[in-house]
Amino acid sequence: MELSCKSEYAILALLEMASHYESGEPMQIRQIAAQQNIPDRYLEQLLATLRRGGIVKSQRGSKGGYLLAREPWKISVFDILECLEGLDIKPGEDDTNPKSVDSAIVEEIWQEARQAANAVLQKHSLQDLCEQRDSRRQLDFMYYI
Repeated sequence: MELSCKSEYAILALLEMASHYESGEPMQIRQIAAQQNIPDRYLEQLLATLRRGGIVKSQRGSKGGYLLAREPWKISVFDILECLEGLDIKPGEDDTNPKSVDSAIVEEIWQEARQAANAVLQKHSLQDLCEQRDSRRQLDFMYYI
């Protein structure tokens, strides 16, 4: 499993929005793009998808932009990836074709791996990622003599 560029950019953009969540002010695409080094046009498409998925909401007007649709602690990494990539959390139900024992074993292992990955992604929220980022930034302030 790999994290697509699309998903990485979306998570970075949402992290930026989560950092400004308490202000209640919408963020403009150019602000987010500049902070996270994401192409504006691409970010616009990503935010449109996230808006349709209920992760962000948009606000029109001169002070418009994008806001998180829910609190950062209520948005899991899984929610984001599911919105963008269409992750499947249910076991395959197309067992109409008889499978060999070998392919059934491979399918079961793959399903177990997918469930484990999904569990990890569901466990981590945007808030968790913000806190991890902030704690690592604290460590970067080491003094050298």
